[in-house]
Amino acid sequence: MQENNEKELKRGLSNRHIQLIALGGAIGTGLFLGVGQAAILAGPSVILGYAIAGLVAFFIMRQLGEMVVEEPISGSFSSFANKYWGPFAGYASGWNYWLLYILVSMAELTAIGKYVQFWWPEIPLWASSLFFFLVINVINLASVKVYGETEFWFSIIKVVAIIAMIIFGVYLLVSGNGGERATVANLYNDGGFFPHGWLNGNGDIGYTGLLAALVIIMFSFGGLELVGITAAEAENPEKNIPKATNQVLWRILVFYVGALFILFSLMPWRTITADTSPFVEVFATLKGFQFELFGKTFYFTSIIANALNVIVLTAALSVYNSCVYSNSRMLYGLAEQGNAPKFLKKLNSNHSPVNAILVSAGIVAITVLINKVIPKEALGILMSLVVSALIINWIMITLTHMFFRKQKDKQGIKTKFPTILYPISNYFSLLFLLGVLLMMWFTGLKISVELIPIWVLLLWISYILVKRNKEKQLKNTDN
Repeated sequence: MQENNEKELKRGLSNRHIQLIALGGAIGTGLFLGVGQAAILAGPSVILGYAIAGLVAFFIMRQLGEMVVEEPISGSFSSFANKYWGPFAGYASGWNYWLLYILVSMAELTAIGKYVQFWWPEIPLWASSLFFFLVINVINLASVKVYGETEFWFSIIKVVAIIAMIIFGVYLLVSGNGGERATVANLYNDGGFFPHGWLNGNGDIGYTGLLAALVIIMFSFGGLELVGITAAEAENPEKNIPKATNQVLWRILVFYVGALFILFSLMPWRTITADTSPFVEVFATLKGFQFELFGKTFYFTSIIANALNVIVLTAALSVYNSCVYSNSRMLYGLAEQGNAPKFLKKLNSNHSPVNAILVSAGIVAITVLINKVIPKEALGILMSLVVSALIINWIMITLTHMFFRKQKDKQGIKTKFPTILYPISNYFSLLFLLGVLLMMWFTGLKISVELIPIWVLLLWISYILVKRNKEKQLKNTDN
C-alpha cells in the first residue's frame, strides 16, 4: 500500500510506448559501434553469436515477463526475488541493478560528450555531459508519459536508421554498386564461416573464436529487462507486456542477425577494425557518390557521417534516458520493500519518484567531475564492474523465476504468460551465463570475474547492517 493513495505510480505508458521501449532496449551502441571487436575475434560467425545470445536474452525476457504479467508491481525482479527467494536476494538484486545502471549512465554520458565533439571539438567533454545530464533528468521528473514519449521517438530514430541501412545494404549487394568486394561469398571465402573456430588460443593476442566473441556480444543485449521495470506504469500490462516480450525475438533476428548478414556480405571481414563497425565500412563505399540539389553539389560521405553521428548520439541518449527511469523505479521499489530509505518513496505531482531520481542523479553527476579531472582509465575500471553487475542481474532473474514457478506450481496456479520450455530454458540460460563468465576469465576481463565475489560480499555486509538497523528501530517502537 502507498502512504498516499492519490500518489501512486501512474499507468501512463501505452502499448506503443511499451513496444518501442522494448525495442530501444534491444538496439543500442552495441549494434552500431560495438560489432567491430567481436568481428575481429570471430569473423562472419559473429552473426551466429548474436543469434545464440539473442535466444538466451529472449528466454530471460520470457521468464521475467511471466512474473511481471502475473504481478505488475514496482521494483520488478527485485520485488519478486524478495518475495519468492528471500530478503537478501531482493536486496542484492535491487541494489546490484541500481549500481549497474548508475555506471552505465556514467559511460553513456561520456560517450554523448564524445559524439558532440564530432561536430564541435572545442566543446569540453564535461560540458556536453552536464548539459544532457540536466535535460534527461528534467524529462524524467515530468510524468511517466513524457518519458515514454521521449523514448518512443528515440527508438523510432534508431529503428528507421537500421531499416535504412538494411535496405541500402541490399541495394548495394544486388545492384553491384557496392563494388567488386560486395558478395555473399564474403561470409565463407576467407577462412570459412568460422575463421578462428569456436575457441582458439592466439599467442599475444589472446583467445579468438566465436566463444571469445560471445563475451562482447552478450552485453549488446543489456537493457532488455527494462520492459519488466515498466510493468507498474504500463496500461493493461496483461496484454501489452506479453506483446512486447514476444516481439523481442524477431526484432533481434531482423535488426541484429539480418543487418549483420547483409553488411558482412558487403565487405571482407578482415577489413573491419576494432574502432569501426560494418556500418561505418559500408558508408566508406559511398566516397564517389554525389548529387546536385538546388544548384549545389552534395557528397554522401559527409551527409552519412553526420547521419551516423546523429544515430549513435540518439542511441546513447536513449540508453541514459532509460537508465534514469529504471534506476528511479528500482530505488522506489527497494524503499517499498524496506531495503532503502523511506524518503525515496516520495512522488511529485506528476507521480514520478522525485527523490529517487535526484539521489541517482547526484551519484551520476560525478561523471561530470570524472570527465573534467580524471583520466579515461578510471571509467574503464568502472565499466569492469558494469560487466560483473550485468551477469549477476541476469543470473538472479532466471533463478528468481525458478523459485517463482516452484511456488506457483505448488499452489496449483496456472500463470497467465508461462515461459517457453520451463525449466529447460532456465538451466540453458544459467549454463550460458556461467560459460560467459568462464570466457571472461580467459579473454582479458579477469578483473570483472574477480570483482563479483567482492561485490556480493559488500552487498551482504550492507544487508546485515540494514537488517540490524531495522530490527533496532522495531524494538524501539515496541518499547
